[in-house]
Amino acid sequence: MSADHTLLLAHTVGPGRGADLRERLLDEGLPADRVVAAATPAETDAHVADADGIVVGRLPEGLLDRADSLRWVQVLSSGTDYLPTEDLADRGVALTNSAGVHAEPIGEQVLGYMLSFERDLHALARQQAESRWERREGGELRGKTVGIVGVGAIGTRVAELASAFGMEVWGVKRDLDTMPDAVDEARPPDALHETCLAADYLVLACPLTDETSGLIGGDELRLLGDAGVLVNVARGGVCDQDALVGALRSHLIGGAALDVFEEEPLPADSRLWDLSNVIVTPHMAGSTPHKQKRWAEIIAENSRALADGDIDGLRNRVV
Repeated sequence: MSADHTLLLAHTVGPGRGADLRERLLDEGLPADRVVAAATPAETDAHVADADGIVVGRLPEGLLDRADSLRWVQVLSSGTDYLPTEDLADRGVALTNSAGVHAEPIGEQVLGYMLSFERDLHALARQQAESRWERREGGELRGKTVGIVGVGAIGTRVAELASAFGMEVWGVKRDLDTMPDAVDEARPPDALHETCLAADYLVLACPLTDETSGLIGGDELRLLGDAGVLVNVARGGVCDQDALVGALRSHLIGGAALDVFEEEPLPADSRLWDLSNVIVTPHMAGSTPHKQKRWAEIIAENSRALADGDIDGLRNRVV
């Protein structure tokens, strides 16, 4: 690592998380005198001018204007829709995300959602809370079809787990040449309606972009049908939430498992809380005790690439 390469963990990483992440980066071999963990906005401001690499939870307002030496921004999320990607590109600043860090926990949670609907576990939990004994007939995932919209790291892990349970896996992705082996039927984005029609479970795992904003609306939900279940672990804006609420209330679709919403936290007066055919989780599908280690591996790899002047070698590069 170059002696003059400075990596700043901005205060938006979080003081405790930043300190822990710094220690893990030192364990990965980064020099202690070139890795700074800021706990406060003032500490970020004090070091930002000298940093050529910055790790952020969110990008502090005005930071780019103060970062005179900046060449690389690393975010701790997979999604980058909240970042000024065009501004970064104009400034010649590379942006990398944390794709892959959350694939395992999100994949497992998606599998849990599907098992819950297939075995009626969400309804049985409500019965238990009411001390009500009522037998229900459960189904099986084997032989069912899951359509995955967005087959990146997360979608790939969902495909692998679903395939292991004997499900037929359809994947929707722009680059069909990189579709994983676990996908049985590869489809381009313009085959979304065909995928909705075939799917018993439709899993949204794509980034939020201009192309995917409002991707799932009334037409797509009608094609999913009254036995179909929508699973959203992407972003709330990928699905028209009003259309979804209407489809759920009228039983146009069978149900929905939602970890992301148009407004977060989900307002207390949202109709989604009270619908019996909905599972609501508070944007926590990506949580895992292993994320710090996985973050450190990506950040250390990218930090070394930057120090070596290998911008093209940055892992998970978005810009």
